[in-house]
Amino acid sequence: MSGGPTCAVIAYKCPHIQVTIVDVNETRINAWNSDNLPIYEPGLDKVVFDRRGKNLFFTTEVEKAINEADLIFVSVNTPTKKAGMGAGYAADLAYIESATRQIAEVARSSKIVVEKSTVPCRTAESMRTILEANSHDDIRFDILSNPEFLAEGTAINDLLYPDRVLIGGLQTPEGYKAQQALAKIYEQWVPKDKIITTNLWSSELSKLAANALLAQRISSINALSAICEATGADIDEVAYACGRDSRIGPRFLKASVGFGGSCFQKDILNLVYLSEQLNLPEVAAYWKQVVDLNEYQKKRFVSRIIKTLFNTITNKRIAVLGFAFKKDTGDTRESAAITLCKDFIQENAHVNIYDPKVSEQQIFYDLSGPEVTYDIKDLKKRVTVVQSAYEASANADAIVVATEWDEFKELDFERIYKSMNKPAFIFDGRLILDAEKLKSIGFRVHTIGRANF
Repeated sequence: MSGGPTCAVIAYKCPHIQVTIVDVNETRINAWNSDNLPIYEPGLDKVVFDRRGKNLFFTTEVEKAINEADLIFVSVNTPTKKAGMGAGYAADLAYIESATRQIAEVARSSKIVVEKSTVPCRTAESMRTILEANSHDDIRFDILSNPEFLAEGTAINDLLYPDRVLIGGLQTPEGYKAQQALAKIYEQWVPKDKIITTNLWSSELSKLAANALLAQRISSINALSAICEATGADIDEVAYACGRDSRIGPRFLKASVGFGGSCFQKDILNLVYLSEQLNLPEVAAYWKQVVDLNEYQKKRFVSRIIKTLFNTITNKRIAVLGFAFKKDTGDTRESAAITLCKDFIQENAHVNIYDPKVSEQQIFYDLSGPEVTYDIKDLKKRVTVVQSAYEASANADAIVVATEWDEFKELDFERIYKSMNKPAFIFDGRLILDAEKLKSIGFRVHTIGRANF
């Protein structure tokens, strides 16, 4: 996610620097060179189209780009391992090692290699070992850690106006020099006091720590939402009251059906694995609970839906509004909607899904698997991907809001109510709808963090 937008913004803000983005996936590079970019991110197209072909280039010629570069960002994927030691927790660093080895083998001049991917603490040490083993009098490799702190949906704004830029390096004269070389690029548009230099290991751990702390806040407010539903308290009111405390602040205190995205769960599990490897089981258990609570919140929401629909959803039609993990992105990685829909399918419901930015192909890819079925034909007997919220709601027994797209707030709910089976239920998993207005229309409304008595 971060490589393309980051380098595009560098090209946009530093027209005197040539920026080349490389990928072995020709289809992806072709998309970057087309009018339809491979990822949706507000503002990205403006930045890319402004600089592409001038000082921003996209190519599959990896070796050529390595040799022409003075500074190389390594922004490859680091997914959670699915098998072997640390499966389900540890990051798979195969792509990082492969990229590092290719740089070492191909480079014909000295390079500054920048670790951009989210990685476990001390990954740079293995990268440095590989690079130094291939260094000699004429070629020197310096390594830096420069993690991204981007939120999907606001990534371009986050890059243009960052809270901070973190650059970790070896605490040697050469390391300081490399840090300053990268800092000078960011100084073209980022105030110097927002550019932080640390040692390599602090930089690596800071990315995992930041995501873990943000996810912890979400799990904390979601845990309180369960108490609210049981007692009659309102989670929005509780969050507002707590957020007015200057020591706490209001951000990331919005209850929901659960967090998703490519980073939060992966990074916390990385932290859990790191803690276990360092023989810190209590620390590992603490962070694991943040993920466990997130899974609990999704299952709790599904259970509430089934109980409300008279303890069965067999052959009932559920309209799921939103499939991306958050608004303003087409990214579905770890989306709560995937878990919800799989559970609905297992309960033999019919599911209509609408999302303004997620393709039908992606939805069926995400829903296929051992929990449901690998056979897309079988899946299509239970799942229909539609082109509007109105189409999704027609003849439905219930609506489930799974993503907080702004357009869902503006729907003609009177029209929707008329098209649904009665009683018509709405389950707001994102706290975005006006529950009292919906009740006045005739809906039976259930909202995360609010009691229904």
